[in-house]
Amino acid sequence: MTQQKQTQSYLVPFIIMVVLMALVGLITNLNGQFQAPMQAAFLQKSGSLTNALTTLITFAFFLGYLAMGIPSAKCIEKKGYKNTLITGLFGLIAAFGLYELSAYVFESVDLVKFQAATDPNVVIIPVAYYIFLLAGFVAGSAMTFLQAVLNPYIVACDVKGTTGVTRQSIAGTANSTMATIAPILVASVIFAGKSGLDIALSSLYIPFLVLIVLVGGLIAALSKLHLPAIASAEKKEGEVLEKSVWSFSHLALGVVAIFMYVGVEVCVGNNINLYGQSLGFEPSEAALMATIYWGLMLVGRLCGSFLSSISASKQLLITSLGAGILVLGGMVLNNPYLLVGAGLFHSVMWGAIFSLAIDKLGKYTSAGSGALMMGIVGGAILPFAQGILADSLGGWQFTWIIVVIGEAYLLYYALVGHKVRQLP
Repeated sequence: MTQQKQTQSYLVPFIIMVVLMALVGLITNLNGQFQAPMQAAFLQKSGSLTNALTTLITFAFFLGYLAMGIPSAKCIEKKGYKNTLITGLFGLIAAFGLYELSAYVFESVDLVKFQAATDPNVVIIPVAYYIFLLAGFVAGSAMTFLQAVLNPYIVACDVKGTTGVTRQSIAGTANSTMATIAPILVASVIFAGKSGLDIALSSLYIPFLVLIVLVGGLIAALSKLHLPAIASAEKKEGEVLEKSVWSFSHLALGVVAIFMYVGVEVCVGNNINLYGQSLGFEPSEAALMATIYWGLMLVGRLCGSFLSSISASKQLLITSLGAGILVLGGMVLNNPYLLVGAGLFHSVMWGAIFSLAIDKLGKYTSAGSGALMMGIVGGAILPFAQGILADSLGGWQFTWIIVVIGEAYLLYYALVGHKVRQLP
């Protein structure tokens, strides 16, 4: 009877975390899908570093995870999960305001500079571009606080008939649903298929205003809602952590695995737009490839919800091998549609890696989750490195070797690296 009550008490918090994961998926992919239209609007006169500067948009977003990984964990320890969650949501509102400011500055100041420039060789980097980068960094920082709270809850909120991996898959389904919608929203709704200087950045005003209102309402609701403490995921008051969280080798290697996973996921999901357009695909078709990629992640996570009988290590082994083969084939054949198929395999990796990395951490779970958030900076570094490589090689085809290497490491983590070890 006691166990039944406990299970019921964790169901509502789990549902709340799933809803918030959907918001995380939307905002994360919105920022990434802005790469192509922002390249067309901001970087028409950026010279030979166009691809590198474009992928810097993603870099700035995921840099927030590195910068705020440790602060988010400390915030949980000092203020608790609920206040950390609200802090992240206030950060999102600030980021949305900066996105709107970027659009305003471009429309009112930078566009005049573009139109006045008569020399085709002149290099112009608009002020709005730097504001947009700042907005991405603030959004990524806010996401760090949110995910530092969400993931421990999802793993620790015991719900009858699920495991930590399946609960991650359910939350991932909500996340992927919104991530799948984002490319269509950016390409077909916000910018209505326009390109170049025809793009009206004022189109960003209403969508971000709606998000500000929604997040504000969510903050008001959460401030009155009681969220139960998750004892298995928190350090008790006054309890001392005798060792560094990095003394757990499976966690340390798990941070690298998160780095690689997020990096390869973002490389394919965000840069496939740029890759497709470089091969002559229309912007709408390139956006469709991104939509299919995220859609396959959604399908995979839906299926992953029913894989409780398969261990996390086996799931990661199969998926990293499958994704690696597809990416390698897509690179050799110069076929972006093979890359799209990797989305199906990437779908369950996050849940598998996270569950393996925090396994048996006990009172170190909160600190370990914060450390894992630092690994998300792979979503900044690998796509940016790929953009630099694309400028150096004059194309995207062979830049996918970065993704192949990432998949190879994930295969290693599935085979060896995930085994629980604590260093002296």
